[in-house]
Amino acid sequence: MYKKFLTGAFLLILLLVITVPVYALSPSSNEIYKGIDVSEWQGDIDFARVKEAGIEVVYIRAGQGFSYEDAQFERNYEQARRYGFKIGVYHYMTARSVEAARTQAQFFVSLISGKQIDCRLAMDFESFGSLSRSQINEIALAYMEEVKRLSGKEVVVYSNTYDATYVFNSEVAREPLWVAQYGVSEPQDNGNWENWVGYQYSSTGRVSGINGNVDLDEFTEDILLDTVEEVPEVEDPKCNKEDRILYKVRSGDTLADIAIKYNSSISHLAAINNIQNPNLIFVDEIITVSNNLNNSEEYYTIKRGDTLAEIARNFDTTVEELVVKNDIINQNLIYAGDRLRIK
Repeated sequence: MYKKFLTGAFLLILLLVITVPVYALSPSSNEIYKGIDVSEWQGDIDFARVKEAGIEVVYIRAGQGFSYEDAQFERNYEQARRYGFKIGVYHYMTARSVEAARTQAQFFVSLISGKQIDCRLAMDFESFGSLSRSQINEIALAYMEEVKRLSGKEVVVYSNTYDATYVFNSEVAREPLWVAQYGVSEPQDNGNWENWVGYQYSSTGRVSGINGNVDLDEFTEDILLDTVEEVPEVEDPKCNKEDRILYKVRSGDTLADIAIKYNSSISHLAAINNIQNPNLIFVDEIITVSNNLNNSEEYYTIKRGDTLAEIARNFDTTVEELVVKNDIINQNLIYAGDRLRIK
């Protein structure tokens, strides 16, 4: 009898656990716009056909980090404006300090200066390295506040469901959420946001006018800005675009060779050109280079076995300073023979 009671109680508990509902996060309004988000990875987009496919909102990547402008940003913006889409822009943010966050915010706004934007400016902050949760949120808040201050526009947080639940806090959640979660009919409740203004439900979508995969989204009317005015002019914090030149990769070239030729560094060229593997560049590829480094600056050539922490100690600086000054995306990945700007 006692054994049967235990068995029955166990089954009841198991049934309750299994049937505990997973609540969905609802949209902020009933009016839904069909959307996509795009970058240079989609190549040349036929926006006329995209329009015919029923897409209403297009979010366009403007850039990444401190100095990389998406190669298709200008074309994507002009074409999307030409065909009457509601336009949003986003920036892939990689800051590792509050100071760096503000610099990246300025770079983002400099890219969209003078443009008419219909939707909230999106912060795409999803690569955190070794940052603590409190550091992540402090950086995110600093970035968004600076974007709002410089642009005069409202912002939106782009995040997957996991980060929305376990990484970002209630302060960040004061800004609306554009959430990414695939393979479900509705995004899950995350405990921080009460609803979503954007929902990215696929990264492998297909839309007429675009070759290959594209992210598919739904947006509510709350993604839209109250007014569509030009973004104020803001100067690029790194260097004037006129100071940059383009280089066409030739057979036998390496990124190290190009860095030496233009008095630059592997890390800098990789960062401003969004090169994921510095050992892999292609013949006829166009690389943005900069030859405006100041001769009064001090440099250190990385040796085999060096770490950023050791270099920082030797030169009485910090890892964070070296990361910011050299556009380093992964502080655990540096290359022998590369030059680091120290001062």
